[in-house]
Amino acid sequence: MAVATDARPTTRPAQVRSTAVDSRYRRGPGRWLVLAAAVLVGLAVLAPFGIMLLNAFKSPQDYAANGPLALPSGLYLDGVVAFWERTEFPVKLWNSIFISAVVAVLGALLSLFNAYAIGIGRVKGRLWIVALFLLANMLPQEALIYPLFTMAQSVGLSNSQWSVIIIFTVIQSAFGTYLLSSVLGTFPPALLEAAALDGASRWRILWQVVFPIVRPTLSVLMIFFFIWTWNEFFIPLVMLTSNDTQTIPIALASLQGDRMMDAPTINAGSLVSLVPAVVFFLIFQRTLTRGVTAGAVK
Repeated sequence: MAVATDARPTTRPAQVRSTAVDSRYRRGPGRWLVLAAAVLVGLAVLAPFGIMLLNAFKSPQDYAANGPLALPSGLYLDGVVAFWERTEFPVKLWNSIFISAVVAVLGALLSLFNAYAIGIGRVKGRLWIVALFLLANMLPQEALIYPLFTMAQSVGLSNSQWSVIIIFTVIQSAFGTYLLSSVLGTFPPALLEAAALDGASRWRILWQVVFPIVRPTLSVLMIFFFIWTWNEFFIPLVMLTSNDTQTIPIALASLQGDRMMDAPTINAGSLVSLVPAVVFFLIFQRTLTRGVTAGAVK
């Protein structure tokens, strides 16, 4: 008489997952060493911010007597008030937001148009054009400032925010074009041929076929363009000469003189100036993560 046997596995899926997790955490002390190194790197990155936070609410007398590493003896808010009033911070904040936002949008659009023509349009000399954009992105700003300043004066854009916007749109789009042209160079030709057979124009192919696919990459580029432009100092310092057009980095530099430096006020100004950038990053953190993940999956 035949004996029936149960061929089903005796180990449950939950047990298999538990065993896998246990084996993953039993690979030796290497994981703890990596974790300790990551914690040390994180503390090293956060140390300047901690020092800035300590000295932002410290009086000049307390700073001179106890140094930058001591805890403040009291809550000193005159540094924040002095920075806010001396630099007209709301004006500088609006200038930085306006310039950075416009550059982010225009730079991403210009990068998309250039990359669409180079990567999908298959223009002649595509490799040399991409190398030219890469070379333009590597040029130091000190080598460009004199001709840029002269051209801005000749077209009537001296001491104008639009001069800085135009300059940084071109500079940032050089990197964006280099990145997107490499992505669009591997774009599936079958999608483009199918859209062309359906009667779609190149403009419609761009916005209805190409744009939805590269939109995560464009979102990441816009975030990077905003942050890079926000932190720029040299070109806005030369181009923007009046107090009504200057940005936050120039306002911070104006606090330091040739022979005297008010360290608590500078730390307070740095802390106040850092808050908008941190808020912007927290708002668009999920967009940045999704864009990087989507690019990796594709």
